[in-house]
Amino acid sequence: MSKRKPPNSEENYEVGYGKPPKHTRFTSGRSGNPNGRPKGTRNFETDLKATLKAPVRITRNGKPRKVSTQEAMLMRLREKALSGDARSLDRLISLAQTYNNEELTAASSMSADDTMQLELFKSRVKSGMVDAQPEAEKATPETASDVPRQGKVKRYRLKTN
Repeated sequence: MSKRKPPNSEENYEVGYGKPPKHTRFTSGRSGNPNGRPKGTRNFETDLKATLKAPVRITRNGKPRKVSTQEAMLMRLREKALSGDARSLDRLISLAQTYNNEELTAASSMSADDTMQLELFKSRVKSGMVDAQPEAEKATPETASDVPRQGKVKRYRLKTN
């Protein structure tokens, strides 16, 4: 009886596409990128967060105060927007729309019936069941000639510098 060699031995191994020679393969325990990013190196997000949290000294009403860089930037943006800078105003409005999405508290002063009616209307609007015009304002074919036609709606765009 002769000993058979296993099929994965060096003699039976076929080198080709996707089958590199065994002596050139990665060895276990060694990095494929030994000169890669050193440990402890911070990425951009970490640096940005640290920069925005760093304290800045500002003077408000004659008194020095320390605030975060982020808060100081928002204060400056508010000042520029209130002084009439269109770009700052546009940016501040977009930030307010994105991050100032608190629910209105008017619902707490309404009766239960009014709240239910409002929720019903909201669900109908979201599902697309409500028309753009109320029923009372819709023109019937008989009265369509009596209703003045409206021209194109003019749209205005705020010019930014």
